[in-house]
Amino acid sequence: MAGQTRRKFLKRSAVAGGMAVLGPAGVSAAQADTQLCIARWTGNADVPMSEEATKLTEKAIEGLGGMGRFVKKGDVVWIKPNMAWNRAPEFAANTHPDIVGTLVRLCMDAGAKKVKVGDRTCHKAKESYPKSGIEAAAKTAGAEVVYLDDSRFREMALDGERLEKWLVYPEIVESDLVINVPIAKHHAIAKATVCMKNYMGIVGGNRGQWHQALATCLCDITAFMKPTLSVLDATRVLLRNGPTGGNLNDVKRMDTVAAGTDVVALDAFGAELLGNDPSEIESVVAGEKRGLGQMDYRKLAMKELTVA
Repeated sequence: MAGQTRRKFLKRSAVAGGMAVLGPAGVSAAQADTQLCIARWTGNADVPMSEEATKLTEKAIEGLGGMGRFVKKGDVVWIKPNMAWNRAPEFAANTHPDIVGTLVRLCMDAGAKKVKVGDRTCHKAKESYPKSGIEAAAKTAGAEVVYLDDSRFREMALDGERLEKWLVYPEIVESDLVINVPIAKHHAIAKATVCMKNYMGIVGGNRGQWHQALATCLCDITAFMKPTLSVLDATRVLLRNGPTGGNLNDVKRMDTVAAGTDVVALDAFGAELLGNDPSEIESVVAGEKRGLGQMDYRKLAMKELTVA
């Protein structure tokens, strides 16, 4: 991977695979091996969503052993939310801003040198970034918000089954850690868009071409990225008319945040929340076949926690 030493690459891959690692002080062996943590809200439904999203995110990361398991002192971290659409948070088209803000704060507290937040949007970035609420939340928490410059995408060797090379944003892959932070929502073509599909926001070029073999392309970019940590926003989910949304009648509260090291498991979990059988989501099935993760997330070392 461009800009990363092989030593860093292998270190990140070990964590992503759920392998036993020597965690930082305060992280038990059991926590270091936890692959998935699902945090569900059981408190008052009248609590502001901003407070709920913050507490759920904190608990999900805590259940994995804390952000210090993933972020080392001096790291440059890229947080990659879905903020592709000119939609306010309540429409569930973009990742909830307080999840992103909380992750920025946790990274900084763990010793990150810098945290960057950015996405290649579908609607105009100058509209989507502020409208999503993510730009303000990220800046308030201390992040550098990056507007991706089309001229800076660079062709990289993906060595995939479908994508041998593609334009990728170098500043993202050169970060010490990339945290993938999608929202679970319906997608007209893929049925469900969760973690793997969120990586489309790091690439340039004509992404529409990917839809000719979407599951394979998603596996190619996911294998290239070698996910370390993904955080799934399911506080509200978009059940219909995704990925853009725009109608509150299509949105359902799920009051859940899940975090983990297995991207396929998180995609399967997200698909279930959307009312799908994961075995019918092509990218989930393809991801497991490619060895990118475990579709049956219940087989993982996992925790289910409640937050009130």
